[in-house]
Amino acid sequence: MRREDLRRLFARARELCGETDYVVFGSLAVLGYAGEVPPRMAASLDVDAFSKSDPGRIFDLAPALGQGSPFEAEFGYYLDPISPRVATLPAEWPDRLIRIQLEPDLAAWFLEPNDAAVSKYARMEPRDREWIRPGLQAEVLSIAILDGRFARTPFLDAHEASRARKALEEDRRWLRAKRARKR
Repeated sequence: MRREDLRRLFARARELCGETDYVVFGSLAVLGYAGEVPPRMAASLDVDAFSKSDPGRIFDLAPALGQGSPFEAEFGYYLDPISPRVATLPAEWPDRLIRIQLEPDLAAWFLEPNDAAVSKYARMEPRDREWIRPGLQAEVLSIAILDGRFARTPFLDAHEASRARKALEEDRRWLRAKRARKR
Protein backbone atom coordinates (compact mmCIF):
# COMPACT_ATOMS: atom_id res chain seq x y z
CA MET A 1 0.00 0.00 0.00
CA ARG A 2 1.18 3.53 -0.76
CA ARG A 3 0.02 7.05 0.07
CA GLU A 4 -1.34 7.34 -3.47
CA ASP A 5 -3.70 4.46 -2.69
CA LEU A 6 -4.93 6.33 0.38
CA ARG A 7 -5.36 9.49 -1.68
CA ARG A 8 -7.59 7.59 -4.11
CA LEU A 9 -9.65 6.05 -1.28
CA PHE A 10 -10.09 9.27 0.67
CA ALA A 11 -10.85 11.30 -2.47
CA ARG A 12 -13.69 8.87 -3.18
CA ALA A 13 -14.80 9.13 0.46
CA ARG A 14 -14.80 12.93 0.16
CA GLU A 15 -17.00 12.68 -2.96
CA LEU A 16 -19.47 10.51 -1.05
CA CYS A 17 -19.68 12.36 2.27
CA GLY A 18 -17.91 15.71 1.95
CA GLU A 19 -15.35 15.06 4.70
CA THR A 20 -11.82 16.28 3.87
CA ASP A 21 -9.74 14.91 6.78
CA TYR A 22 -9.29 11.24 7.64
CA VAL A 23 -7.39 9.58 10.48
CA VAL A 24 -5.52 6.34 9.72
CA PHE A 25 -5.02 3.77 12.48
CA GLY A 26 -3.71 0.22 12.31
CA SER A 27 -0.87 -1.07 10.19
CA LEU A 28 -1.15 1.57 7.50
CA ALA A 29 -0.56 4.36 10.01
CA VAL A 30 3.09 3.73 9.14
CA LEU A 31 2.50 5.48 5.79
CA GLY A 32 2.74 8.76 7.71
CA TYR A 33 6.32 7.97 8.66
CA ALA A 34 8.86 10.19 6.89
CA GLY A 35 11.55 7.54 6.36
CA GLU A 36 11.73 4.25 4.53
CA VAL A 37 9.17 1.69 5.68
CA PRO A 38 9.75 -2.07 5.60
CA PRO A 39 7.36 -3.57 3.02
CA ARG A 40 5.76 -5.87 5.61
CA MET A 41 4.59 -2.87 7.61
CA ALA A 42 2.56 -1.49 4.68
CA ALA A 43 1.23 -4.82 3.38
CA SER A 44 -2.34 -4.46 4.65
CA LEU A 45 -5.27 -4.26 2.25
CA ASP A 46 -7.71 -2.76 4.76
CA VAL A 47 -7.43 0.90 5.68
CA ASP A 48 -8.52 1.36 9.32
CA ALA A 49 -9.78 4.93 9.35
CA PHE A 50 -12.37 7.44 10.51
CA SER A 51 -13.28 10.95 9.46
CA LYS A 52 -11.57 13.46 11.75
CA SER A 53 -14.42 15.91 12.33
CA ASP A 54 -17.25 13.34 12.54
CA PRO A 55 -15.81 9.89 13.33
CA GLY A 56 -19.17 8.09 13.21
CA ARG A 57 -19.83 9.23 9.67
CA ILE A 58 -17.20 6.84 8.31
CA PHE A 59 -19.50 3.86 8.83
CA ASP A 60 -21.86 5.24 6.16
CA LEU A 61 -19.10 4.66 3.60
CA ALA A 62 -18.75 0.90 4.15
CA PRO A 63 -21.17 -0.16 1.38
CA ALA A 64 -19.32 1.87 -1.27
CA LEU A 65 -15.72 1.60 0.00
CA GLY A 66 -15.59 -1.28 2.52
CA GLN A 67 -14.86 -4.98 2.24
CA GLY A 68 -16.78 -6.53 -0.65
CA SER A 69 -17.50 -3.10 -2.16
CA PRO A 70 -17.18 -2.03 -5.79
CA PHE A 71 -14.13 0.02 -4.70
CA GLU A 72 -12.39 -3.10 -3.36
CA ALA A 73 -13.27 -5.04 -6.54
CA GLU A 74 -11.69 -2.30 -8.66
CA PHE A 75 -8.58 -1.49 -6.61
CA GLY A 76 -7.90 -4.53 -4.39
CA TYR A 77 -8.00 -2.70 -1.05
CA TYR A 78 -10.78 -1.21 1.05
CA LEU A 79 -11.85 1.07 3.87
CA ASP A 80 -12.29 -0.59 7.25
CA PRO A 81 -14.37 1.99 9.15
CA ILE A 82 -13.40 2.21 12.82
CA SER A 83 -14.13 4.28 15.90
CA PRO A 84 -11.29 6.28 17.49
CA ARG A 85 -12.11 4.38 20.69
CA VAL A 86 -11.41 0.95 19.17
CA ALA A 87 -7.71 0.83 20.09
CA THR A 88 -5.79 0.92 23.35
CA LEU A 89 -3.55 3.97 22.97
CA PRO A 90 -1.15 6.02 25.10
CA ALA A 91 -2.22 9.34 26.55
CA GLU A 92 -1.96 12.34 24.22
CA TRP A 93 -1.92 10.25 21.03
CA PRO A 94 -4.02 12.86 19.17
CA ASP A 95 -1.24 15.41 19.75
CA ARG A 96 1.19 13.18 17.84
CA LEU A 97 -0.94 12.58 14.73
CA ILE A 98 1.09 13.13 11.56
CA ARG A 99 -0.73 15.23 8.95
CA ILE A 100 -0.05 14.60 5.26
CA GLN A 101 -1.69 16.76 2.61
CA LEU A 102 -2.92 14.42 -0.15
CA GLU A 103 -4.64 17.04 -2.31
CA PRO A 104 -5.27 20.76 -1.78
CA ASP A 105 -8.50 19.98 0.09
CA LEU A 106 -7.76 16.46 1.33
CA ALA A 107 -5.58 15.37 4.26
CA ALA A 108 -4.74 12.15 6.03
CA TRP A 109 -3.75 12.14 9.69
CA PHE A 110 -1.63 9.16 10.68
CA LEU A 111 -1.29 7.62 14.10
CA GLU A 112 2.37 7.95 15.07
CA PRO A 113 4.01 4.50 14.49
CA ASN A 114 5.00 3.95 18.13
CA ASP A 115 1.42 4.73 19.20
CA ALA A 116 0.20 2.21 16.62
CA ALA A 117 2.67 -0.32 18.05
CA VAL A 118 1.26 0.17 21.56
CA SER A 119 -2.21 -0.70 20.24
CA LYS A 120 -0.78 -3.76 18.51
CA TYR A 121 0.96 -4.89 21.70
CA ALA A 122 -2.34 -4.51 23.55
CA ARG A 123 -4.12 -6.69 20.97
CA MET A 124 -1.14 -8.97 20.18
CA GLU A 125 -2.47 -11.08 17.36
CA PRO A 126 0.21 -13.02 15.38
CA ARG A 127 0.05 -10.54 12.50
CA ASP A 128 0.76 -7.69 14.96
CA ARG A 129 4.15 -9.14 15.74
CA GLU A 130 4.78 -9.48 11.98
CA TRP A 131 4.30 -5.70 11.80
CA ILE A 132 6.17 -4.74 14.97
CA ARG A 133 9.41 -6.67 14.50
CA PRO A 134 10.31 -5.28 11.06
CA GLY A 135 9.58 -1.82 12.49
CA LEU A 136 11.92 -2.39 15.41
CA GLN A 137 14.63 -3.79 13.16
CA ALA A 138 14.38 -0.85 10.74
CA GLU A 139 14.21 1.65 13.64
CA VAL A 140 10.80 2.92 12.56
CA LEU A 141 9.82 1.90 16.10
CA SER A 142 11.88 2.48 19.24
CA ILE A 143 11.94 0.35 22.38
CA ALA A 144 12.83 3.44 24.44
CA ILE A 145 9.84 5.38 23.07
CA LEU A 146 7.59 2.35 23.55
CA ASP A 147 8.69 2.10 27.19
CA GLY A 148 7.61 5.71 27.74
CA ARG A 149 4.32 5.23 25.90
CA PHE A 150 3.51 2.05 27.84
CA ALA A 151 3.93 4.04 31.06
CA ARG A 152 1.22 6.45 29.85
CA THR A 153 -1.22 3.91 28.41
CA PRO A 154 -4.53 3.20 30.13
CA PHE A 155 -4.78 -0.48 29.25
CA LEU A 156 -8.23 -2.07 29.25
CA ASP A 157 -7.43 -4.29 32.23
CA ALA A 158 -4.57 -6.01 34.05
CA HIS A 159 -4.60 -8.95 31.62
CA GLU A 160 -4.17 -6.71 28.56
CA ALA A 161 -1.39 -4.74 30.28
CA SER A 162 0.42 -7.91 31.33
CA ARG A 163 0.18 -9.49 27.86
CA ALA A 164 1.44 -6.28 26.21
CA ARG A 165 4.36 -5.87 28.61
CA LYS A 166 5.35 -9.53 28.19
CA ALA A 167 5.33 -9.15 24.39
CA LEU A 168 7.39 -5.95 24.59
CA GLU A 169 9.98 -7.74 26.75
CA GLU A 170 10.11 -10.64 24.28
CA ASP A 171 10.73 -8.16 21.46
CA ARG A 172 13.38 -6.33 23.47
CA ARG A 173 15.28 -9.64 23.85
CA TRP A 174 14.67 -10.55 20.19
CA LEU A 175 16.04 -7.19 19.01
CA ARG A 176 19.14 -7.47 21.24
CA ALA A 177 19.83 -10.95 19.85
CA LYS A 178 19.39 -9.72 16.25
CA ARG A 179 21.78 -6.83 16.82
CA ALA A 180 24.32 -9.06 18.59
CA ARG A 181 24.37 -11.44 15.59
CA LYS A 182 25.13 -8.52 13.25
CA ARG A 183 28.28 -7.57 15.16
